[in-house]
Amino acid sequence: MPVNIRGRSFLTLLDYTPAEIRYLLDLSKEFKRMKRNGVPHRYLENKNIVLLFEKTSTRTRCSFEVAGNDLGMGVTYLDPGSSQMGKKESIADTARVLGRMFDGIEYRGFEQKTVEELAKYSGIPVWNGLTDQFHPTQMLSDLLTIEEKFGHLQGIRFTYMGDARNNMGNSLMIACAKMGLHFTACAPKELFPAPELVEKAKAIAAENHGSIRLTEDISEGTKDADVIYTDIWVSMGEPEAVWEERIKLLRPYQVNAAAMKNASPTAIFMHCLPSFHDTKTTIGAEIAEKFGIAEMEVTDEVFESPQSVVFDEAENRMHTIKAMIYATLC
Repeated sequence: MPVNIRGRSFLTLLDYTPAEIRYLLDLSKEFKRMKRNGVPHRYLENKNIVLLFEKTSTRTRCSFEVAGNDLGMGVTYLDPGSSQMGKKESIADTARVLGRMFDGIEYRGFEQKTVEELAKYSGIPVWNGLTDQFHPTQMLSDLLTIEEKFGHLQGIRFTYMGDARNNMGNSLMIACAKMGLHFTACAPKELFPAPELVEKAKAIAAENHGSIRLTEDISEGTKDADVIYTDIWVSMGEPEAVWEERIKLLRPYQVNAAAMKNASPTAIFMHCLPSFHDTKTTIGAEIAEKFGIAEMEVTDEVFESPQSVVFDEAENRMHTIKAMIYATLC
C-alpha cells in the first residue's frame, strides 16, 4: 500500500506505523545516494522552514540547515534570544504567526507539550528535534545506521545502557518495538522507563516480532548484543547537583571493553553525541577534577574503536531529516 505522510507532524514514533517508518528509511537511503553522487535534489524550492531552538545542538541544527539548503528551501534559525515565544507571546500565538510565514517548523527544547502545541495551532508540519520525553529524528538516523551495518532491523539484539527513562531511552525502546528489534534497557532500577510506556512498547513489539526487556544485570544485559548504545548521564537543562548522584548510579553501566567483549563479536557501539569519553571538553575536564572520573558513559577505547559507528550515525542525521522534511512537505 502506498505511503503518504504529506502534511503530518513528526512528534514521536508512537504516531507512525512500521510501514511509514520503513518508507522514511528507504527515502533516506535514496537521498544519501544522491548526496554522495552529487545529484541535485532541490525539490522544495520556494518553501521556507524555521528552526526554534531552546536547547543548542551541533548535529540537529546542521542537519536541518544542510537538508533544507540541499532541498532548495529557505531556512531561518531562532535561538531563545531571537523569539518572544513563551515570554511576551504564547506558544499558540507564536505557532499561528509562524504558520502564516513558513511551510514547516522544527522545535528543539524541553517540554513535549510545547512541540505538540506548536503542531496543534500552526497548521503546518512540526518536527520534534528533541524534547525531554522524545527524540524521534535521532531514531531515524539510528535505525538507518543499524540497517546499513547489518542489512536488516528485525531480530537485532539492541542494548541501551545508562539512564533508560530519558528521551533517548524512551525513544529507542519505541523505535525497536516498531521495527521488530529485541530491546534491552540495562540500567539501575531507579532509571528504568516509565511503566506505562514500557507496557505500550511491549504491546507494539509483540505485533512486530520484537521484545522489550529491562535488567539491572550488566552481564545479562550485554550478552550477545548486536548493538550497545549509550548516552550522556546528565541531560541538558538538569541541575549541576545531579552529577554526583548520577555518576554513582551509572558508573557500573559505563560501556567499556568488558561490555563489548560480552556482546556479539560483530557488535557495534552507538551514541547520539556529544560524548564525555575523555577530558577534552570543558565539562569533561570539570567532572574529572571534581569526581575523579576521566571517562564517563563510554571509555575512549570503545569510542575510538573499529566497533564504534558514532560518526556514521551523526552523518545519517542529515540524510534522514532530509527525507522527513521532504515526505511531510512534498
